[in-house]
Amino acid sequence: MKYFFHPDAEAEHLAEVAFYESRRKGLGARYLASFGAAMERVCSDPKQFRIECEPDLRRIRLRGFPFAIIYRERGGQVQVLAIAHHRRRPGYWATRI
Repeated sequence: MKYFFHPDAEAEHLAEVAFYESRRKGLGARYLASFGAAMERVCSDPKQFRIECEPDLRRIRLRGFPFAIIYRERGGQVQVLAIAHHRRRPGYWATRI
């Protein structure tokens, strides 16, 4: 299964890559690797992760970073709705549904 980004989620994702890389060389690449590993798990079986918001919004935590990927299945693909920080602005992404 493949995935695609909500436009705002893609902007968040790219901003995090840039932020971490600006903090320390190679940290942006570590973030990307963590994101890629999480999305591989999601795409292999999207329903394996807990529901964040009924009826079909799920989340997976990024290993080594304080973020969760909020996603749902749409048309045989996974749509990434948000790269949400664990403690900042909870539920802000709900308007993207």
